[in-house]
Amino acid sequence: MTLRQLVPAAFSAAVLLLAAPAFADGQADTGPSEFPPDPFPSTYHALPSVPTLIRHVTIYTGTGAEIDDGDVLMKDGKVAAVGKGLNAPAGALVIDGSGKYVTPGIIDVHSHLGVYPSPAVDALSDGNELTNPDTAQVRAENSVWPQDPGFNTARAGGVTTLEILPGSGNLIGGRSVVLKNVPSVTTEGMKFPGAPYGLKMACGENPKRVYGSHGQFPSTLMGDVAGYRQAWADAEAYDREWKSWMKDKKGNPPARDLKMETLAEVLNGRVRVQMHCYRANEMATMLDVAKEFHYHIAAFHHAVESYKIPALLAANGTCAAMWADWWGFKMEAWDGVRENIPMVDAGGACAMIHSDDQNGIQRLNQEVAKAWAAGNRAGLHVDAARAVMWMTLNPAKALGIDELTGSLETGKMADVVLWNGNPLSVYAKAEKVYVDGALVYDRDDPKTQAHSDFELGMMGQTGGAQ
Repeated sequence: MTLRQLVPAAFSAAVLLLAAPAFADGQADTGPSEFPPDPFPSTYHALPSVPTLIRHVTIYTGTGAEIDDGDVLMKDGKVAAVGKGLNAPAGALVIDGSGKYVTPGIIDVHSHLGVYPSPAVDALSDGNELTNPDTAQVRAENSVWPQDPGFNTARAGGVTTLEILPGSGNLIGGRSVVLKNVPSVTTEGMKFPGAPYGLKMACGENPKRVYGSHGQFPSTLMGDVAGYRQAWADAEAYDREWKSWMKDKKGNPPARDLKMETLAEVLNGRVRVQMHCYRANEMATMLDVAKEFHYHIAAFHHAVESYKIPALLAANGTCAAMWADWWGFKMEAWDGVRENIPMVDAGGACAMIHSDDQNGIQRLNQEVAKAWAAGNRAGLHVDAARAVMWMTLNPAKALGIDELTGSLETGKMADVVLWNGNPLSVYAKAEKVYVDGALVYDRDDPKTQAHSDFELGMMGQTGGAQ
């Protein structure tokens, strides 16, 4: 008997129903490129939805605005209208949200769900290709296991979009991928249509520890920086070679080098750098490296010391992804403060929360609340509606998808959360979660609460091929 045969038929059917989005093209054209198109195109299509009007709620729009006793109308997968006293179109489902709150769906810019499934199993630990300091050729999407139950628990916490990154053991760890948080049996079925790829890079202690401990390069911070610079110098040469061939296409094209191809896509602005970096001086150094090679760093992640350099971040258009109160667990994380996020925000830079954790991703609203409260205690006087931007619109900006999602504005994707109370309260829970207007989680309806094979109690059972 195989594992699949152990699943009760009715339950399996329900799982498959939830896990089976309609498949179609979905991947937006990213413009002309000298390199081949995406070999793993998105097959995501929005799940079926009905026009839905949520009435009499407090709305945090994700743009910093608050609407009391407001309405949100979702239709055809989009935000159709936001305001007061909206009329329900024919056939619409009307929900009385009196006493409740609505926000855009939460976006986590730093997750390893699927590449480090939860609970952890060694055989499914596929997040770090620790075989070379530069593994720009690998893609997190090829490690993502969509059956990770962490996707389901994150959805119950209001997370509708997330970026899955390779780990931080290498100077250049490989491509990240942006996913819509919908049940799916394939990674391509979750892939956010048109979202740019990211390139995971890592500053500091991790790369030098991983390779220096084996007597390999790099073993110091100066070795780290030399490694980045050589990689970009090589990528520039590769990009010049391809562009030269593209002018007349005479003779055979240059040999493809997948590592160089990813780096050249960064140089050409089609892949966004997402960089693990804790210390202010190292972030400043990396911004200098980016200027030397004419690329842009979209965001620093784990940016514990970013409160020291908000003006520098703002001047470079670089976001900072931070925790509310994680620091001190290693030297480069030593100098953290609880006011980090609100101080970066007050300094004019793009500030946001992130999880890097399969449990923390379930409570990102509470993490924002902690940072918001710390900022207000310090006298920064941040509105709750503005703090909501730290988990919605600002992460969308870092991922390059803010024209599509991250705020409740007409025409954007209807990625929406109905909360049973103020989302900045420790007691708040996501009551209903919508992705592209489709109800993908309802706290009161088990039929909408997807379960993966991993959650069916079969681990350790025998059967089938071993």
